[in-house]
Amino acid sequence: MLDINNFDETKIDWKPLPGPDGEPTEHIELSILNVDDNAKIVDILFKFAANEKILMHRHTSNYSTFTVKGELRTYLPDGELKDIRPAGVFKAGVPGEAHTEGGGDEDVVVYFSLRPYSETDPIYEILDDNMQVTQEMSFNDLKSLNEEYSN
Repeated sequence: MLDINNFDETKIDWKPLPGPDGEPTEHIELSILNVDDNAKIVDILFKFAANEKILMHRHTSNYSTFTVKGELRTYLPDGELKDIRPAGVFKAGVPGEAHTEGGGDEDVVVYFSLRPYSETDPIYEILDDNMQVTQEMSFNDLKSLNEEYSN
């Protein structure tokens, strides 16, 4: 049985997520758990800062999430709170609308299983203030990032 109440995020090797400019993205850290070359699935833990929002983005492939610790908050492009997912909540998602995410009153840790259609199709797109794509992340991009962080 999974005991999410005793999850210790200090035991995770958190790494920065490079943004469109190559610099670490604010308010987010990640730990790539597994890259499955055969199934083209990437399993990642993301940590979003409390009371902050990460970059605007859009999922462009299927994914699932499980909130491990804290409370995941999802916001629409106009800043309106769309969804709150406390620890223990699972959600299967499909490509959809632009949004941003962040933690509630404490940092949130969320497990993401990312399932792109191919190695090169984007998993998600980072958007600017005009909702234009500034960066895409594909299976191959995350695989390369994992290899970089593993060395």
